[in-house]
Amino acid sequence: MASRPLIALLLLGSSLVAGPGSASAAECVALDDFAQGRVGEFPPGWTPRKESGWPVYSIWEEDGRRFLRGIARRIGVQAAREVAWNLEVYPVLAWSWRPIEFPTKADERRSGTNDSAVSVYAVFPTSLVSVRSVKYVWSRAVPAGTHLTSSGGNTQVLVLRNSGQAGHWVDEHVNVREDYQKYFGVSDVPKPGGIAVLTDSDDTKSSAQGDYANFRVCKP
Repeated sequence: MASRPLIALLLLGSSLVAGPGSASAAECVALDDFAQGRVGEFPPGWTPRKESGWPVYSIWEEDGRRFLRGIARRIGVQAAREVAWNLEVYPVLAWSWRPIEFPTKADERRSGTNDSAVSVYAVFPTSLVSVRSVKYVWSRAVPAGTHLTSSGGNTQVLVLRNSGQAGHWVDEHVNVREDYQKYFGVSDVPKPGGIAVLTDSDDTKSSAQGDYANFRVCKP
C-alpha cells in the first residue's frame, strides 16, 4: 500500500515528551510497551487513519509480553501514536517486531503489490496538513538495504529485513536522525511528531499479520 499523510492521526493522540533527564539506565525512554489497555482491544493513545482500522489492530499477550498485533484482510490502514521527543538527545528509535503472515506475492517496489506484514514509521509534521516520514519495512521480496520513496517523496522507505521466515521476534535499532537527514538531504534536526505502524494487504488482495512491541527512543 502506498503511504498516505498521517497528520490527522498525529493531531489526535496523547503526547509524551522525552527529556534528557528521563533516560533509564539503558539510556532509553519508553514510548509504548502496550502495558496499558486491555488485551483484545485497540491500544489507548493510538488512532487508526480511517474508521476501518479499528478492528485491524489490538493488544495481545504471550508469555508475559504485551504487543500490538495487526491483522489485515484485503485492507491497508495505518495506526499512529502522537509522541514528541528530542531527536538531538535521542536519535535512535528502537522496537521489536515479528511477521506472522506475509501478504501473498507482495513486493514493496511495485505499487500493485506494495504490502507488508510489518512496517514502522517515524513521522515528522511539516505543516498542519502534511508530514514527512521515514518508513522501515520487513520484506519477503525486497533486499535489505533497499531505499524506496512514496507519497511524492514525502515518505522515505528503508527495507531493514529481507526474510520470509515468520513467527520470530527481532529487535531493531535505527538512527532516525541520520536516516532523515540522509534521505531528505537536509542538515537540520527535525522535530518528530509520532510513530506509526502498518500491516497491509489491500494491494495484493490477500491477508497479512504482524506484531509490534516495546517502542522506545535511545541515546546513540
